[in-house]
Amino acid sequence: MTGGLLNYVSCGVLWLGLLVKAPDLLRHRRDPYLRAICAVLGLAGLCFFLGAPPTVGAVNRIGGVPNLAAPLTYAAITGYCAASQVLIVHWRGGPRVRRTARRWIVAYAVIVVGITATFALGEAPVERRTDLDTYYATTPYIAQMIVLYLLAHLTAATVTAVSSLRWARRVGGGLRAGLLLLGAGAGCGAGYSVSKLVAVAARWTGRDWTTLGTSVSAAAAGLGALLTVVGVLVPLTAPRAAEARRARRTYARLEPLERALDEVLTRRRLRLPRPRFASPVTRLMWRQTSIL
Repeated sequence: MTGGLLNYVSCGVLWLGLLVKAPDLLRHRRDPYLRAICAVLGLAGLCFFLGAPPTVGAVNRIGGVPNLAAPLTYAAITGYCAASQVLIVHWRGGPRVRRTARRWIVAYAVIVVGITATFALGEAPVERRTDLDTYYATTPYIAQMIVLYLLAHLTAATVTAVSSLRWARRVGGGLRAGLLLLGAGAGCGAGYSVSKLVAVAARWTGRDWTTLGTSVSAAAAGLGALLTVVGVLVPLTAPRAAEARRARRTYARLEPLERALDEVLTRRRLRLPRPRFASPVTRLMWRQTSIL
């Protein structure tokens, strides 16, 4: 799978998860937890979209500045990091949730300012759509911009992974499964940052490990996106799936009783037509209504 296609598929998966959560956000607009989840999904998808080579070329061409897409992508990644930390803060709870969340937002806002300033001070005249990190790893100011965003992303991914896995030990069911998947996704995100940092460090020592900073990091990021979306959606869908299983079991247990009453139900027309293409809960309600 090409880099551009992998990016767009990952973006689509994340924004699909955002689409699933959007109705909940519309019903509970003031819920900071839901806002943080939607921000994580939306910004993560934006990172993949902006980082796709075709998008990079289009942004550079429209903006008229070589590699303009780089600071925009790094700023989106930093925004995703801030959203991840805010989500973790709301998970943990406590009396200082809002204050701690604001501190994380301010800290990552400062990082965005640093990314913008270092890009403006540096020089990156040659457009690089896939390997800018390693190509400019030794260029003054541009190198600092690269290391700044990678360290910010690594910090956020590590905190998210550790917090998710710790919380997973205290809960069960769908929430536990979702947290484990989310922690694994954050671990893959940390792998993305580590692989790029290692490739950049190798460039400082005169080695060329570009593949590590392009193909390996992209695969880690794509897998992390998939695990993150599934981790967010599992706690939402697990209760519904459990309810459907219970409805199917009850529906099957009531079949002998309905069969015994079939003659009366048919002769006196006490039963509505059987619903077609209905959910297990709806079919159970139909059978219970007929019997009652």
